[in-house]
Amino acid sequence: MGAPLYRSDRLEYVHHMKFSRLLIVLSLGCLLGPSTSSLAAQSLPTPTTGNSIRSRADLEALVRQYEDLLASTAYSDELKDDARSRIEQIRERLEVGDFRLGDAVVLSVDGEPNLPDTVAVQSSPDGPMIALPMFGEIPLQGVLRSELEGRITEALSRYIRTPVVRAQGLMRLSVQGAVGSPGFYVVPADMLVSQALMVAGGPAQNAALGGLRIERGVETLLEGDQLQEELRLGSTLDQLNLQAGDQLVLPADTPGGVWGRIGLVAGILTSVTFLIVQIAR
Repeated sequence: MGAPLYRSDRLEYVHHMKFSRLLIVLSLGCLLGPSTSSLAAQSLPTPTTGNSIRSRADLEALVRQYEDLLASTAYSDELKDDARSRIEQIRERLEVGDFRLGDAVVLSVDGEPNLPDTVAVQSSPDGPMIALPMFGEIPLQGVLRSELEGRITEALSRYIRTPVVRAQGLMRLSVQGAVGSPGFYVVPADMLVSQALMVAGGPAQNAALGGLRIERGVETLLEGDQLQEELRLGSTLDQLNLQAGDQLVLPADTPGGVWGRIGLVAGILTSVTFLIVQIAR
């Protein structure tokens, strides 16, 4: 099992995420560009501008966008099936919320130095929750990641006058296949898919980057051209509606694959990983 990305002495990592994201998008975008040139003319909306952690309004707007696509005669049945799947995922988020057992919350409350800086999400008869010393349980049923700070602030307002809360949701993600260190990792939800691969040691020399897929149980959520386009655009885990237990699977290349290109990608990813580690120290 991979070690969690966040430790109490590494909380400042989050401040370097934007810079590291830019480096990885530039590296992967240039190299994956040729493989995505064959992307079908029709594709699902991939609105990566704006919030890397989707608000409730963002998600509701996306549902309307996908519903307009379904009502149109200009799109293929395959694309409409993808849109229906996205709508289902988003509606589940809106109803159930984002937090699951295995997730965590990075937390800071002004004037409360004795609170833990990372709190595990637990299960209860009423749904997911976090438990804080002195303040008790805070339910997270139906709460989106973008609503986390507001939910904790509201709960602590019963004990503290105008609490100042900073909170970020982390999700438990499995990275498997041809990567350096397959396993489970607790990562920020605003992390890029490409960054999640690098947390797991980056693609192995025999990795088939074009075969990357995202799974939830036995279901494949995203793969092929659509996923390659999301990679190129720099979509975050949250923007792809991922949740605890979802799995990134990077298969190994078949014999006779394009070893030179794969080696080049692995080398650049390794270099970017080293730079990010140096920045995060």
